[in-house]
Amino acid sequence: MRRHSIIHTPKTSDYQTLTDIWENAVRATHDFLPDSYIERLRSLVLTHYLDTVMLICTRDAHQHITGFAGVAAGKIEMLFIDPKHHGQGLGSQLLRYAIEHMNADELEVNEQNPQALGFYLKQGFEVIGRTEHDGLGQPYPLLRMRLRQQQICSG
Repeated sequence: MRRHSIIHTPKTSDYQTLTDIWENAVRATHDFLPDSYIERLRSLVLTHYLDTVMLICTRDAHQHITGFAGVAAGKIEMLFIDPKHHGQGLGSQLLRYAIEHMNADELEVNEQNPQALGFYLKQGFEVIGRTEHDGLGQPYPLLRMRLRQQQICSG
């Protein structure tokens, strides 16, 4: 079901919506994170992280944002889909756009999020490294992933 075929660039006025989507997606897929940590991250997403990446998003027929991705220096720093729109191909669409138009070929994923790990493996990424802690030094291991070379060539 690909009704969200156009990729858009969100504006700073969309940051609250993006942060809401981020929080809803994290709460749906990151059950290992305590509420206090999600709240801490939410604040950082809204006030800092969104400004550090090139953002793209999908919108529905009513122009409501349904998912978004952020890329910096060839790395997919964030990819989140509103849980109400999971299973519609939006994550794949955003990921392909980031790879093909933003030269993204690396990312990190929480090791404790098997759904996301499986998604990225299916999309042609492979694990190339692991850290014991997340970017804030907390004990949530991250897996570093890179798009397999043949995936880059065949696009």
